[in-house]
Amino acid sequence: MKFFIDTANLEQIREANDLGILDGVTTNPSLMAKEGISGNEAILQHYKDICDIVDGDISAEVLSTTYEEMIAEGETLAKIHPNIVVKIPMIKDGVKALKYFSDKGIKTNCTLIFSAGQALLAAKAGATYVSPFLGRLDDISTDSLNLIEEIRLIFDNYDYSTQILAASVRHSMHIINCAKIGADVVTCPLQPILSLLKHPLTDSGLEQFIKDSQKMI
Repeated sequence: MKFFIDTANLEQIREANDLGILDGVTTNPSLMAKEGISGNEAILQHYKDICDIVDGDISAEVLSTTYEEMIAEGETLAKIHPNIVVKIPMIKDGVKALKYFSDKGIKTNCTLIFSAGQALLAAKAGATYVSPFLGRLDDISTDSLNLIEEIRLIFDNYDYSTQILAASVRHSMHIINCAKIGADVVTCPLQPILSLLKHPLTDSGLEQFIKDSQKMI
């Protein structure tokens, strides 16, 4: 399973990358705004900066919602770096844009997926990734992991190459459960990734090892 970090914070991206387990980055307008990044030139430069840190797929989201505008914006984003993946919303014009970019050999990430039917349409249109949002489904008392299982079954039934990118991942158990049921990628903030490092028995065991080693000096 691939690990992506969901942030626009360069320091957190570097920290995750330094762990040696980072495969890519996802961003969106909200994350850019959180870092105080605004204006087209600043946004494009920020994507370049991310590409300089991480050697992996970097999802860059279009802000447009019409077919023609998404195509124009997506082509601009794709020119930034070969690793850029154009992030497209799951809307009617978005599906058309997915097909356009797929035919052009430009990688895409279809975002805001909340049903297996949406994921199926995106895969049919040639999306590189589909991004079902786990946390937001959990917020409305819907079994988000069941959605991952449904998409996995459909994609396996028809041998779709589209990868399942579990998004809106909020804690370490989301990551573990996604790994169990076959998500290709998880994207999340840095903290859930770091949480995988922690276990109280590891901490107590290491403390005991250190104490015992001091007796040998």
